[in-house]
Amino acid sequence: MTCPLVRPHLFSRIRSLFRPALAAALLACSQIAAAAVELKVDFKAEKKAISPDLVGIFYEDLNYAADGGLYAELIQNRSFEYSATEQASWGPFSFWDLVESEGGKGRLGLGNARPVHVNNPHYLLLNVEAAGAGVGIANEGFDQIPLEAGKAYEASFWAYQAYMGRKWGGSPEEEEQPMPMRARLENEAGEVIAEAEFLIAGREWTQHSATLVPSESTDKARFVLLAQKAGGIAIDMVSLFPHDTFAGRENGLRKDLAQSIADLEPKFMRFPGGCLVHGQGIHQYYDWKDSVGPVEQRKAFRNSWGYHQTLGLGYFEYFQFCEDMGAIPIPVVSAGVCCQHAGDSPHRGQEGLPLSEMPDYIEDVLDLIEWANGPADSEWGAVRAAAGHPEPFGLKYLGVGNEDAITSIFKVRFKMIRDAIAKRHPEIVVVGTVGPFASGEDYDNGWEFTRELDLDIIDEHYYVEPNWFWENQERYDAYDRESAEVYIGEYAAHEPDRANTMRSAIAEAAGLVSFERNADIVRFASYAPLLSRRGHTQWRPDLIYFDATEVYPSLNYEVQRLFSVNAGDFALPFRVSGLAEGKKLAASVVHDSESADTIVKVVNGESEAISATIDLSSAAQRQFRMRAIIFAHEVASAVNRDGDAPVAVPEEESGSVGSRFERSFPANSLTILRLR
Repeated sequence: MTCPLVRPHLFSRIRSLFRPALAAALLACSQIAAAAVELKVDFKAEKKAISPDLVGIFYEDLNYAADGGLYAELIQNRSFEYSATEQASWGPFSFWDLVESEGGKGRLGLGNARPVHVNNPHYLLLNVEAAGAGVGIANEGFDQIPLEAGKAYEASFWAYQAYMGRKWGGSPEEEEQPMPMRARLENEAGEVIAEAEFLIAGREWTQHSATLVPSESTDKARFVLLAQKAGGIAIDMVSLFPHDTFAGRENGLRKDLAQSIADLEPKFMRFPGGCLVHGQGIHQYYDWKDSVGPVEQRKAFRNSWGYHQTLGLGYFEYFQFCEDMGAIPIPVVSAGVCCQHAGDSPHRGQEGLPLSEMPDYIEDVLDLIEWANGPADSEWGAVRAAAGHPEPFGLKYLGVGNEDAITSIFKVRFKMIRDAIAKRHPEIVVVGTVGPFASGEDYDNGWEFTRELDLDIIDEHYYVEPNWFWENQERYDAYDRESAEVYIGEYAAHEPDRANTMRSAIAEAAGLVSFERNADIVRFASYAPLLSRRGHTQWRPDLIYFDATEVYPSLNYEVQRLFSVNAGDFALPFRVSGLAEGKKLAASVVHDSESADTIVKVVNGESEAISATIDLSSAAQRQFRMRAIIFAHEVASAVNRDGDAPVAVPEEESGSVGSRFERSFPANSLTILRLR
């Protein structure tokens, strides 16, 4: 529009004589232009039922997300299973040091003849030639071991006596003696801040444990286990575990990190991957059975991201975490094929399990459903009950495959799995896959295959530049409502440098309002990846960063949280008018039946504020109580810095508004208006 306050041929003269008045006039013009934008909600039209479970989380053991991350274990390489197949410089004694105190002399050996369990094949043979003040091992954890004074930590290890005295020709009297041992926590100066004593006797593997309470806090402790006499001791599963875990769970989760995830109030959790479920080849897939039962019997191995996973954080802990958060569990299993990039063969590495092996593999998948949902006296339900959960977990969804190339190899095996589940467990919804991209050959073939099998829900993934979310606001408007629902299982806005900028967060907010408007077809959506440990980051951006002592949520985290805690179960039709072409403004309007709130979300991706009229005049009432939540930053490239206050935090205001009111939506912002 043309501003009537300033004629172009008078502009230069007015500028020189009345600069302050001109500035005010121009501001008024800009407000008049902006106010032409209107968001009009139609309360009289029929509400559209939408998914109340739209926003959740996707967890994958990437960037040290499990061991050294969410799993609360403080000892690294606790069962001496590290190997050069994971990292070229690693071996069974990586992250362990031999300790020879005050004249002590000894050596480390590796045993495999009498393991604690066949799934845990290696153990340490500690050979003490001269005891001195103690010979043993020390571990400094994952970069460091932080301890808090007065807090309880459980120190434990498995051990048996190999020999006492000399290995060959020792006296019978010595052989009958137990081996005294001592577990210590030391500060950075080597001073003992907690200690416990043990006696190891006999040739049977036995677990020993004691509660250690450090007398002082330190961020860099080390754990030391010392033998006090000459002899040989077999040792395995050396652990230091805080008592204070999330929800107080045994073998549980790091409390602050788990709480940061729980604060998202996720409606579901997908686990354990991702590419992780494939492994490195067709016989190296993530087998859920390796991850349940006593931790000393779980089968640790190299994960798909090139480092060690103990599986101390396994299927039981995943389901338990879902239960503690009130989140729907969505486990994912291999579709009987490995990743198309496996075997160092990008785009051509996909192989399938031999068809002769598929029946056994399918039984493993069916056993998972029984483990999760079966009665406590069933074969696999009894395994769950023995872990402390006699009641079923209530599994409803099961992902089969992840970003797979949609080949004949994949199709045959996927259909075999799907058909077996449908026959034995028709109550389970199988989630399919359409490859790793938002378009292309696998996407097209995946959707064609989905329609052929009449699947209920399909998993789409896309990592795209921020502007993609603005250019694809109408993507799901055109999806066939008679076809499968969509789970957007992995998505994120990627800057050229992969930074977690305000621009990327706001672009994802734009994506989320488009998902929310179409949540009759978009059932679930989860940002990816979730976690990254500083110093061990393999993929960026991520939602939550952390180190040994602190948690650093990103700006993107706040967007996910705001959408999750301000969800609805019905979408209301609305219309935006007066918006200049190409302007980055997106919105959704939902109703939350529980609170009875109408929730208007407006996302402004522009570098300046946009004013708009909100028109609620079709509602029966004429006055509304309003709580406004504004998340904004004037600089699109702004990022949070570790250790500093977040550059942007949600700000709130409240009051009353009429059925038509104007509001300014700041640059680079997500604004949520809760109206009652």
